[in-house]
Amino acid sequence: MTSAAIPLIDISASELVDTQIIEQFYTPQLLQKVLTTTLDFMQAQSDVVLPYFSEVEPSVWQHKPKQLGVYITDAVEGRALNLEARDKDYATNILSYPSELPAFIIEQMPELALGELIVCHDVVKQQAAEQHKTVAEHVTHLLVHGILHLLGFDHELGQAQQDEMEGFEIAILEQLGIGNPYLAR
Repeated sequence: MTSAAIPLIDISASELVDTQIIEQFYTPQLLQKVLTTTLDFMQAQSDVVLPYFSEVEPSVWQHKPKQLGVYITDAVEGRALNLEARDKDYATNILSYPSELPAFIIEQMPELALGELIVCHDVVKQQAAEQHKTVAEHVTHLLVHGILHLLGFDHELGQAQQDEMEGFEIAILEQLGIGNPYLAR
């Protein structure tokens, strides 16, 4: 990031998630690296407007320290949260809850709250095995994916939006040393 601001990341987990999972896959160092790399990449895209920050002067949002909440859960709670949030009765890999603060609030706050990510590690682990990826690679991909949602990108709006978001993911993951997650292995 062009500023020296270190992201403020709050990591928490359901009581049913083993602390070893957190220590292995969701470290503050990894989350900071993923968040910083994603934000740096998006900041370098001068022709791209971040949907949730379109009314905020780029110099305002770019130089504020960022806040991100990450909550790790299991399949049972993940299913309940997905049902409540999206009316879908299954556990999903990641849910994104953007802060969507009004521009005048963002301008006043010392930090920029991006929102919350809820990661269902059981689903992530299962998908990684099915897709012949490491769990660490899949976690990183989903964190990038979730952060893009927090910035306002949405692959469910149409093919053009899906292609744009996937293109960002592929480029960001390449910077993180991870290959294209959409290629079959």
